[in-house]
Amino acid sequence: MKKTFYSNGKLLITGEYVVLDGAKALALPTKFGQNLIIEEANNNIIHWKSHDYDGSIWFDETIPFSSIIEKKNYDVTHNIKNTLIEILHEAYKLNSNFIIQGKGYNITTQLTFPKLWGLGTSSTLINNVAQWLEIDAYELLKKSFGGSGYDLACAQNDTAIIYQLINDKPTIENITFHPDFTKNIFFVYLNRKQSSKSAIAAYLDKQGDIGKTIKTITKITQTVVNATEPKEFATALQQHEIEMSNVLELQTVQEALFEDFDGVIKSLGAWGGDFVLAISKKNPTDYFKERGFEVVVPYHEMIL
Repeated sequence: MKKTFYSNGKLLITGEYVVLDGAKALALPTKFGQNLIIEEANNNIIHWKSHDYDGSIWFDETIPFSSIIEKKNYDVTHNIKNTLIEILHEAYKLNSNFIIQGKGYNITTQLTFPKLWGLGTSSTLINNVAQWLEIDAYELLKKSFGGSGYDLACAQNDTAIIYQLINDKPTIENITFHPDFTKNIFFVYLNRKQSSKSAIAAYLDKQGDIGKTIKTITKITQTVVNATEPKEFATALQQHEIEMSNVLELQTVQEALFEDFDGVIKSLGAWGGDFVLAISKKNPTDYFKERGFEVVVPYHEMIL
């Protein structure tokens, strides 16, 4: 019997990094995501095949049940396999039935966005595995990748959310977020994938006294959510960039790459990679393409 699971991708509009320390963050699930297809097989092995959005295979491996139980670590050339084993091992600790009662599986994943876009290849996988095994996705995340969990909330919800950690527990508020000026909002891919793990480590190293920043970012999040005019929205995003630039001791992406842009640009998630948000009075696609950034996605094509 075949079982199929699906999870939404994500974009973090406000609260990057400080969401880990309890700031309120605005996150949007995307129209793109990932499927997980499970078919029963034999021989106490999992044959795992992962497809990119275009159907090409980027991972194809066989994993014995024993490797999952023992959390076997293969050599560095099998980095992805080791990460997958780690996830499945932690899942096994939360619900061992898929190994104890199973005979084997053919498992396929299918992204609906290019893997390098950084819309949640890992978070959609974690959430899909948790759905399959009926375990807590946040618990599985904590024991494997770590992170705030906002991406899991996007994976599970089809509306915009305000996400906050209170006493390390996720709180999710579903909201309606469809400002009239979404036609002025575009998402631009920076042609490079950013590692969330290393970005978080760098943040933790620099955060200092974060209490004041948490209050400021939470207030900005509320302003962004309630903005009815594009100028108010853009100004709030600009303030957010300045605040986080001071914390991270990094230039804003607009200062570093797009100083002459007529509008406002904001980093989304880990600084220095993946997507940025651009808001401007006119369509900025030509501006970005002239500078070598070919992927410019209008709001309505990206966001659920």
